[in-house]
Amino acid sequence: MKECEATVLESLPGRVVLDRTVIHPRSGGLVSDTGTLKVGDASYKIVEAIEEGEEVVHMISGQEKIPPGQRVKVELDWERRYRIMRAHTALHVLISILNKNVGALVTGNQVTEDVSRVDLNLEKPDKELVSLAIAEANRILAEGHPVKIYYMSREEAMKVEGIVKLAKAMPPSVDKLRIVEIVGVDIQADGGPHVKDTKEVGQIQFLKLENKGKNNRRVYFKLIP
Repeated sequence: MKECEATVLESLPGRVVLDRTVIHPRSGGLVSDTGTLKVGDASYKIVEAIEEGEEVVHMISGQEKIPPGQRVKVELDWERRYRIMRAHTALHVLISILNKNVGALVTGNQVTEDVSRVDLNLEKPDKELVSLAIAEANRILAEGHPVKIYYMSREEAMKVEGIVKLAKAMPPSVDKLRIVEIVGVDIQADGGPHVKDTKEVGQIQFLKLENKGKNNRRVYFKLIP
């Protein structure tokens, strides 16, 4: 979905909570979507969305207070979102390869529409290891693997080998977990948006590798085209 109609639930100057939205908030290392909020003839830029408890708060340009109950239209900046989706799917493939090859786990990440990064608990900086993993990831991406999204009970999901690739975190204690499976490549508990097939991603371009402390290496990459 690229747009939706919604009703304002709460509002403060520059902040709006809606009953539904197509805007994905900043979460799990992914930057927030951006877009436009239209209220009658007025239009406000959605500069960021954040999670506060169970709510998604839309941070908008302008300081007008939009009254609760007002009907609005939410439009997603789809081109930006699509690049984030592509980078997110690319990241899952790369992490899967490094986890399989050397047991690397994720200690942090940031996925954006431009340059993304992932922190891994690798013992030493090894550009050749990362370069080979990216070359393998690009080969797999080009093959075309479907991306399936479904739900499993937490108990059932936690029995799946490799379902968690985070070094210091576990999926939330909820009854159902959202599962992202790149068929034949990877399966993870994950909450963010992805493309439908790895052929949509393009190629990963390795930018640099940084030492971020004991057993922590940061890989920077972007997508081409």
